[in-house]
Amino acid sequence: MKKILVCDALNPAAFNELKSIPEFEVTLKTGMDETELIKTIPDFNAAIVRGATKLTKNVINVASKLELIVRAGIGLDNIDVEAAKEKGIQVANTPAATTISVAEHTFGLMLASVRNHGKANLSMKTHKWEKKILGGTELFEKTLGIIGSGRIGLAVAERAIAFGMNVVAFDIIEIKTDLDFKQVALEELLALSDIISFHLPLTDTTKHMISDGEFTQMKDGVVIVNASRGGVVDENALLNALESGKVRAAAIDVYEKEPTDNFSLIDHPNVIATPHIGAAAKEGQKRAGFEVVKILKERLAE
Repeated sequence: MKKILVCDALNPAAFNELKSIPEFEVTLKTGMDETELIKTIPDFNAAIVRGATKLTKNVINVASKLELIVRAGIGLDNIDVEAAKEKGIQVANTPAATTISVAEHTFGLMLASVRNHGKANLSMKTHKWEKKILGGTELFEKTLGIIGSGRIGLAVAERAIAFGMNVVAFDIIEIKTDLDFKQVALEELLALSDIISFHLPLTDTTKHMISDGEFTQMKDGVVIVNASRGGVVDENALLNALESGKVRAAAIDVYEKEPTDNFSLIDHPNVIATPHIGAAAKEGQKRAGFEVVKILKERLAE
């Protein structure tokens, strides 16, 4: 019998199906820090995480029985993949499960930014009626620059095209798609875009790929949307660009440190902030949960 450690909550229906598999002994234990993980993980054959649990090198090094790590989601930056590889531990994720969830959240952030939804909501809750100063702009015929045109980037592009937006995209590989957008160099995207949205992982190459120099290449009054990974955009540089007016508004779901303590950025009046909930729609979490169960059955069930 394989012992499965569930470190972050799964969709209830998926969790119940996992527990019903006779070959598995399932333990749910959430909220563990590195010290507790080091004490707990040596007894288990597989670990399931979402974004909260950090499987560091120190944790993986003591995981003597671990065969498989499954991330219910896309990014693997909370898992030391190299340490796992060195120990022969498989690492899997569910990249397609939450695509729609993140794409829709991205579009919600975009709409909220250009139409001042955050400011209008706060204004109404203080019993004001500031209709004259809370106008905005349409998305129609604006240019959206998508940095990272994988599954989520393409899903955002599809929705943007439906809104009548012009879409340009940058990626390190050539994208094959029937969608009507142009793939351009990063410098061209920065110069052309009215709104820039990020959809790529955090790596040594992408960390702070947008910093002070890149902001100077953008249009005045650009809108920044990041629902991919914190650290892709340099938060200090973004704050400077907001203060100068180069960036008109920013909508942020992900942060360099989570939970974030960069309250100078979060409290800026032209920032809409959400606590990394892009993938948190119940439908996406259900798909991710059942995909995790499928992976475990295929790779571990006898």
